[in-house]
Amino acid sequence: MRSSNPVFSRRGFSRGAGYADFNAPPQAGGPAAAYAGANPYAGTNPYATEAPQYTPQTRPMTMDDVVTRTGLTLGTVIAGATVGWLFLTGHLAFALGAGLAATVLGFVQSFKRKPVPALILGYAALEGVFLGALSGFINDLPKMNGAPMQAVLGTMAVFVAMLVAYKTRIVRVTARFTRFVMIAALGFLLLSLVNVLFMVFAGGDGLGFRSGGLGIVFGIVGVVLGALFLAMDFKQVEDGVAYGAPREESWLAAFGLTTTLVWIYWEMLRLISILRD
Repeated sequence: MRSSNPVFSRRGFSRGAGYADFNAPPQAGGPAAAYAGANPYAGTNPYATEAPQYTPQTRPMTMDDVVTRTGLTLGTVIAGATVGWLFLTGHLAFALGAGLAATVLGFVQSFKRKPVPALILGYAALEGVFLGALSGFINDLPKMNGAPMQAVLGTMAVFVAMLVAYKTRIVRVTARFTRFVMIAALGFLLLSLVNVLFMVFAGGDGLGFRSGGLGIVFGIVGVVLGALFLAMDFKQVEDGVAYGAPREESWLAAFGLTTTLVWIYWEMLRLISILRD
């Protein structure tokens, strides 16, 4: 399975990375044999052309690996956000520069065949600086005091709710689910881009996707899309552990979860700002 999120098209656990393709049926007796019955992709993908190839040269990824790498990456985001909040609030040029640099590092990692921890942690640090500076700026605006903390709490609530929904199978990540989320995310990003272009060239609020009633609806859609991408991230992690992906791929899982949580936080912050205003 190749998972993505609204910001980056990540290279997930695929044949191109040199190990198991999660859309292909597992080998008989292989490490995924016990999991085949629970995998909605196993043995049902008409596009699968070969059996997965397992590489025993490295220790397989475990859930502890994913939790550790994700904690380290999110910790780096928080450290960067602290720096941005304390020292760059009001210096939006530096904040935007950090955000642009983070986006570049994120795209570089997304096109690499293997995870590069330095790139992922660099992305996390710069993204944190960007979010911290912008959050501090928004917090200082009239009526916005405390909005960033509310966005953090809202992001945590979305994460926990989606994790429970995924573990209880209320939400099931299937091929159809993935196609729907990807199409919806592309449409959302396209509308956001058009709105920005109208703001730049026509002034005002553009098409109104970030203000008023339409802005509220658009913000809710953004948060929901982020939540659905979290489910895809959980599926990617679950399949990686079940199919014995190499340990280093836990960095990709951490990168995916971090970018999705950043997306949810930013959409949540914008939604709260609109509601407060």
